[in-house]
Amino acid sequence: MSLNLVITMMDRDRRESMEAIFKSVGLPMSLTMLGRGTATMEHLSLNGLKATEKAVLSTVADSDKTRQLMLAAKVKMFIDIPGNGIMLSVPIKSVGGGKTLAYLTENQKSGGKPDMTFAHELIYVILNEGCSDEVMDAARAAGAAGGTVLSAKGTGLVAAEKFLGISLAEEKEVLLIVARAEDKAAIMQSIIEKTGPGTPSGAICFSLPVSQVAGLRRIEE
Repeated sequence: MSLNLVITMMDRDRRESMEAIFKSVGLPMSLTMLGRGTATMEHLSLNGLKATEKAVLSTVADSDKTRQLMLAAKVKMFIDIPGNGIMLSVPIKSVGGGKTLAYLTENQKSGGKPDMTFAHELIYVILNEGCSDEVMDAARAAGAAGGTVLSAKGTGLVAAEKFLGISLAEEKEVLLIVARAEDKAAIMQSIIEKTGPGTPSGAICFSLPVSQVAGLRRIEE
């Protein structure tokens, strides 16, 4: 049995319906964080729209329940139709202790290795508060379609601040971008070159493998 961190990004007013699906599948834990979308100001003003408020929901599921969750989200929330959100799963390599594993798997046997062939990756960007537009512009220049922004508070070390010129002990934002694996390197390079350490954005980034994804059909087409 392999475990996944399943992450769903969608409009905030739909989160309760998604949380109900988590419960219906029998998942023991879910976490909801609030964020916002990254549509450009020009797009919003031309269409008379406001910046979209987003919810980021996460849970841990084995491979069978991940498939059940994906299917239920497609049937009940139309998650595979562009505009209704994005759901993705990130393989979990290890968990902290037997009791944690028993809680997450409901005492089922766990074993096996996750599939290590990934068509998509989740780019995780940490940046200074108020700089998400600049970072997202850099990402779009390299082919990124969009992202979700979360507010955060840093707790960085003094040594890191002196060495990199980055202070993590201040208000931060986290930008989540789902990208095709072949586009990931160019997007990350563009972010670092244009908005990385030493710039007002002070962005640092890394990527996580995505084993399954729904809601990116427009990109694939």
